[in-house]
Amino acid sequence: MKSGGSVRSHSSREVFMRTYTERIVIVDEEDNCIGEEDKEKCHDGEGILHRAFLAMVFNKKGELVLARRSGKKRLWPGFWDGTVASHLFMGEDYEQASRRRLAEEIGLAAGRIQYLFKFHYKVGYEDKGTENEICAVMMVGGIDEKDLVPAHSEISEIRTQRLDDLAREIAESRDKSGYVPWLILAVERMSKHCPAEAAAVADASYFSDMRDFRC
Repeated sequence: MKSGGSVRSHSSREVFMRTYTERIVIVDEEDNCIGEEDKEKCHDGEGILHRAFLAMVFNKKGELVLARRSGKKRLWPGFWDGTVASHLFMGEDYEQASRRRLAEEIGLAAGRIQYLFKFHYKVGYEDKGTENEICAVMMVGGIDEKDLVPAHSEISEIRTQRLDDLAREIAESRDKSGYVPWLILAVERMSKHCPAEAAAVADASYFSDMRDFRC
């Protein structure tokens, strides 16, 4: 498989990230855009339903690149995510937002980004706030993780793991602690529909029977 993209320098990304306003797209239960709202307000209390994505990056061996969230994050600080999760700005689609944040968070100028599926979930974190999202799962394959440059404001470390091993670990864990809830939901869904060899080549065709569903 060809490499999924090139790498952007850390210093230029830090400046690039600060140029964005923190108003994100809010939606109805059918994922229709109904406006935009301040990101922090979207996570207050029970949360305002908004649009989000999880971009899962696989290396050339088919292992998922997992990223530990910065300890300064408001929600789920220090938890493992996979790989980049974020929100959409007005005028962006899922692929455009994924491409933007992959560059900003891990320095990856992604080539092909494949859409897999999306789901709705709502989960609170202690007394800090709530994620209430329609989350699209995207996939990038063929990356060399040694070339990635995490933005330390977002990510404290990265590691790799086979998708089937991660799914087994999550399934066998009593409290599933250590992983963000949207990653758990995505991995559980993928493990049911995707044989181990699919992850080894990061091939989205194995998801051809999956539709735009919500949990």
